Amino acid sequence: MKTPAFWRNNSLTSLALAPLSWLYALAAWQDRRCTTAQQAPIPVVSIGNATAGGAGKTPVALALAPMFHALGANVHYISRGYGGKTTHPRRITGEDNWQEVGDEPLLLARTAPTWVSRKRIDAITAAAQEGATLALCDDALQHHALHKDLSLLVIDGPYGIGNGRLLPAGPLREPLSTALARSDAVILIGEDRQQLAARITGLPIFHATLEPTIDPAPLRAHRWLAFAGTGRPEKFFESLRALDIPLAATRAFPDHYPYRTEDIAALRAEAASLGARLITTEKDRVKLPTADASEISLFPVQLVFRAPDAIQEFLRTWLATRTSA
Repeated sequence: MKTPAFWRNNSLTSLALAPLSWLYALAAWQDRRCTTAQQAPIPVVSIGNATAGGAGKTPVALALAPMFHALGANVHYISRGYGGKTTHPRRITGEDNWQEVGDEPLLLARTAPTWVSRKRIDAITAAAQEGATLALCDDALQHHALHKDLSLLVIDGPYGIGNGRLLPAGPLREPLSTALARSDAVILIGEDRQQLAARITGLPIFHATLEPTIDPAPLRAHRWLAFAGTGRPEKFFESLRALDIPLAATRAFPDHYPYRTEDIAALRAEAASLGARLITTEKDRVKLPTADASEISLFPVQLVFRAPDAIQEFLRTWLATRTSA
């Protein structure tokens, strides 16, 4: 679904949905209380967030795997494969498509071996049998059936926690305080507009930014119709505007949107009428029909830590503790 605009601020809509938030909170509490966490055969690092989508978990996962590799760990990614059909443990190959395994696992598999399964513990067990010494789980903070050895909470600085309400009245999957209590460190991406860092005590905070991996200068020579189907498409649009890339129009689709040929045809026609070209994200690109993808420009980004040595030392210290245990 698309991120509702009213999630940003308190409004009559969010107030009206508050009773449903209470029911959501009760269901989440029962899930935590009644679920027994299973111990995996190898250490598990969880990358998660307190809000529904768009915080930047996948870029964090892509940035951390090389760091763990440099420290001697054989990292395998673990994903539920949201949007895909796979239910049993499956290692991503170059022949897989997003309809089977989901969109994010295809991005992760470019960096390290990646497994998808409806039950993450099964995927971790399979990865361990293939030589993995560390499981890096994308979006597992609220997955209470799995014991996590290290939990990293990702926060999008500009968006923060929106209006601070639980789903569906706001973007929170759980109260920020609850998420922080189960986390070992925080990765805050971008400007901290809600001043959340001041509310976080007792946990290290690692600041980072999302930066393009291509030279944006050539993009400024054209007008663009930017489209995205991510947790927060406006985050992508804001990134383009911040680099003075001319946008003739923007089109937001629901997260994990399954693009059809007719969708791309409509976008292409609109772009032509505006004298613009099409541009999208890496996550969206993997879901485009093959025949259409070649004519659409890509804006790839990567996570850059403000103090890379600090998080590298944090991970090194944690790994050393795990090795000596």
